[in-house]
Amino acid sequence: MKKTFLLIAISAGMIACDAPQKQAGNNMESTAPTESVGQSGVIDNTSNPNIVQTAVKSKDHTTLVAAVKAAGLVDALSNAGPFTVFAPTNAAFDELPKGTVDELLKPEKKNDLSNILEYHTYVGSLSTTILQDGQQFEEVNGQKIKISKKGDKIMVNDAEILATIPTSNGIIHVINKVLLPPAK
Repeated sequence: MKKTFLLIAISAGMIACDAPQKQAGNNMESTAPTESVGQSGVIDNTSNPNIVQTAVKSKDHTTLVAAVKAAGLVDALSNAGPFTVFAPTNAAFDELPKGTVDELLKPEKKNDLSNILEYHTYVGSLSTTILQDGQQFEEVNGQKIKISKKGDKIMVNDAEILATIPTSNGIIHVINKVLLPPAK
């Protein structure tokens, strides 16, 4: 009897999940997807924006957003986290040798681009209040960054943290240089 009831309940739930629905008093709309989408495909106009949504709205991070898209990391950085992303500005990318960004955005360079972007990402929340001189943190790509302080400035390797932006799934530290992973 319990098994029959459980199967009926599961079947009813599955049928209900397939039906298009709009929840009253909520801006979230759900319809049966025609293709699989990741976390970045969730439409939610009421919650605080996540790391990717915040970066997309920044005119100073268009190069970073293009790189995250080219590396296929949008869904990963849209997940619950928490993550800390050291986000180079467009000006920081412009400081790289001419043609570097264009080369990295090519499909055949996806692994190299991912490695660089993963070097900018820490799994966990690193607020500026806990960053201390001499600390090292292992980034997603397995290599470490080093924190240093120069007066009131907090540095990540040789990049300065210019601003800190809290998001729903972590923290963005805006930096003035692109962090390049050490050669393995």
